[in-house]
Parts: sequence; C-alpha cells; structure tokens
Amino acid sequence: MPDKSFRISRETTIAAPPPRVHALLDDFHEWQAWSPWEGLDPALERTYTGPAAGVGAVYAWRGNRRAGQGRMEVIESEPQHVGVDLLFSAPMKAHNRVDFTLTPVDGGTHVVWSMTGPQNAVMRLMSKVWSMEKLVGPDLEKGLAQLKHTAEHP
Repeated sequence: MPDKSFRISRETTIAAPPPRVHALLDDFHEWQAWSPWEGLDPALERTYTGPAAGVGAVYAWRGNRRAGQGRMEVIESEPQHVGVDLLFSAPMKAHNRVDFTLTPVDGGTHVVWSMTGPQNAVMRLMSKVWSMEKLVGPDLEKGLAQLKHTAEHP
C-alpha cells in the first residue's frame, strides 16, 4: 500500500538573528517580500483577518489558474517555530501543514521549511510522474533564497 502522505523540506542558514527571521514568517503581510508564489498573479486578491501577526493571523488569496485560491492561518508561533495551517481550495483541494523551524547558529539562523499533508487519489496518481519533491521542492528553495535575501538586506 503506497504511503498516503507526503513530507518535503528544505533548509538554509540566514545571516540574520532569529527574531528578524521570525518576524518575516509570523506576519503574512511580510510574505509578499519573499514568498515564491507571490509573482504568479499580478492581480492577486489578498485578504488578511485576525491579528496582524502570530497565532490566529489569517491570509486568504484568490488568483488566476497559477496562483489558485486558498487560506493560511498561523496556528503556532514561538521564537524558534512558526506553524501554519494551509488550505488550498483551487485549482485542487488540499489541506497541508507548513512548519518553519528556526535554530540560532553562530552569525545567524538556520531555517528548516517543511510541508506535510495527506495525498488524495489524484495527488498519488500525479506523484507517479511528478513527486511532491519535484513539484514543491524548487518553490521552497526559491522561497528560502528570497527569505534569506530579505532578512539579510532589510
């Protein structure tokens, strides 16, 4: 029986202190500066509800076919961790968990960005041709590179 869930992660070290990196992750308004998906639709509709940052902060989006539609909510926020509930409603439905783990290191912060979730039948079928690693991994790498640049060059 094939595994019905997936986990992908990427990591980098950023030459900025953990509070600086945490602030970029904990506040969805900051994601426009580094998220790898922000450029998919120049007319993307964004809605922010709840607190400005931290647990309960919500970001919803609606865009073209490439950007799709969905909602994220910060469900955990601690100095060394931000957990996000991620719900895609279009072009495909999916409910995933995103975690950012921040570890202080000499001269900066080591960041691990992971995404986990169940794979529905369509996703399992697609994964025979394109794995989640190949589909999402490059986006996480791009996002971490942009996060690094944003954190290091305020």
